[in-house]
Amino acid sequence: MALRFLARKFLQGASPRQLQAISSRSFSSKRMIDVGQPTPATHPELLNEGEITPGITAEEYISRRNRLLDLLPDKGLAIIAAAPVKMMTDVVPYTFRQDADYSYITGCQQTGGIAVLGRECGLCMFMPEATPHDVLWQGHVAGVDVALEIFKADSAYPMSRLPKILSEMIRQSSRLFHNVNTAVSAYTNLEAYQLAARNGKVNNLSACTHELRWTKSSAELKLMRESASIACQALLQTMMHSKVCPHEAMLSAKFEYECRMRGAQRMAFNPVVGGGNNGSVIHYSRNDQKIADGNLLLMDVGCELHGYVSDLTRTWPPCGSFSPSQEELYDLLLQTNKECIKLCKPGTTIQEIHKYSVEMLCKGFKEIGLLKDDQSILHSYHQLNPTSIGHYLGMDVHDCSTVNYDRPLKPGVVITIEPGVYIPYNLDCPEWYQGIGIRIEDEVLITDAGYEVLTGSMPKEVKHIVALLNDCNIAAHAGVWNGVRDVSI
Repeated sequence: MALRFLARKFLQGASPRQLQAISSRSFSSKRMIDVGQPTPATHPELLNEGEITPGITAEEYISRRNRLLDLLPDKGLAIIAAAPVKMMTDVVPYTFRQDADYSYITGCQQTGGIAVLGRECGLCMFMPEATPHDVLWQGHVAGVDVALEIFKADSAYPMSRLPKILSEMIRQSSRLFHNVNTAVSAYTNLEAYQLAARNGKVNNLSACTHELRWTKSSAELKLMRESASIACQALLQTMMHSKVCPHEAMLSAKFEYECRMRGAQRMAFNPVVGGGNNGSVIHYSRNDQKIADGNLLLMDVGCELHGYVSDLTRTWPPCGSFSPSQEELYDLLLQTNKECIKLCKPGTTIQEIHKYSVEMLCKGFKEIGLLKDDQSILHSYHQLNPTSIGHYLGMDVHDCSTVNYDRPLKPGVVITIEPGVYIPYNLDCPEWYQGIGIRIEDEVLITDAGYEVLTGSMPKEVKHIVALLNDCNIAAHAGVWNGVRDVSI
C-alpha cells in the first residue's frame, strides 16, 4: 500500500513529457540485440549513432585502416590477433582487456578474432563461432554479421574458414606484418606463414601501428582529457580522505571507486600507493601498510576510459604538514617538474627534456648534500633516480614503445613529465632524507602553441596541498581547483 501511495504521488507531480517517457519505456517490447559490447542501440548513453566505440566513429576507424595500408609495401599483408583471455585460476579469468593495436584498427573489444588488412582484401575479419554452451556461460559474442555491420569490415568469415582463406592470402602477399605480442597458432602454424617466416618475409607490425597511434586525433584527445579529468577528481578526493584514513589499501580502493563512479572502466595499472619508505620503491604494488604519522605518501595512479588511459603522480603528507627536509626535496622536484613542462613544445624530444632534468636535479641534489661533486656523480644520481623524465601516453600506459625518445615531438602527442627521487633507508646520505620517495607526474599534450597540461586540475603546490589537508572547509577548496587546466601561452 505504501509503495502504491508513493507511486501515485510521483505520477501526480510528473510532467507530460515524463509521463510519456514512463509509459513508452514501461510497455516497450523492442528487443535489443546483444553483440558482446556496447553499441548505440544498446548503450545510447555511451555511444552516438555512427560510433563503433564511445567517441570514435566508423569513419575514423576506416581512416586508420587506410593510413595503415599506406605504410605497408605493395601486396603487404597485416595480421592482427585479438588479445587472449588470461586466467587467474583454472576456471577464473582475469578481466579482459583488448590489445591496443587490434582495438585501434577494428574497434572490436572481444577476444578470439583475427583481423587481416591488405590492399586487395581491405579489412577481413575472422570471427569466433560461439556455441550455445558459450553463450549460456559467457554471453553473446560478435560474429560474422557484427563484423560486417558494426565494425565495417569489408569481408568476414567464421574462424573455421581461416586456414584455407588466410593461407591463400599469405601466398599472394609480398611481405607479412603481424602483432608479435598477440600472435596465435591459428595462423602461425599455417604452412604458408611458416614458409614466409623461413624466407624472412615476416615483420613486426608494431612499428607501423605505433607510428599511427603516436599522434592522437581530436576524438582521441577528447577521451584522453576526460580520462585525465576523472583521474584528477578521483585523486583529489583520495588526497582529502588520506588524513582520516592513512592506509595504503583503503586509499587504493578509494581512488578506484571514485574513478569507476565517474565512468572509468578500469585502472590503467595497479595503483602505486607507497607510504614512507614504500614510496622509494618505484613500482611498489603491495599497498598493504598503514602510513606512519609524519611520513609522505606517493600515489602513482591512472584510469582507463573507453580504451584511453591517464597517468599522474602526487606526493603529500597525510598528516597535513611537510617536514623541512621533505619540503626541501619536494620543492626541488616541483621546480624540475614545472621547468621541464615549459620545454614541452613541437620539435623538442623526451631525450632532451630528460637531459635537462638530470642537470637540474644533479645541481639541486649537490646543493642539499645528497650528491657529492665527483667523477661518479651520474652513477650516484641514477641510484637516486634511475627513471626517464617521461614516456608516451595513449591507449597503453607506456604507449608506442617502438617510437624512440629522440623523436621530435609534434602536436597531438601526449607525454608524461615525472621527475622523482627514491632514497632507501640504507643509502649513505644525511639521515633526514633516508626513506623518502617523491614523484610529481603530469600528463602533457603537445600543441601548435606549446603544451597543455591535462592533469593541471590536480594540486601540486605545497600551500595548496596543505590547505586541502587542513582547512575545515575542504569542499570549498576542492571546487577552486577542479576544472583548472594549465596551458602554455
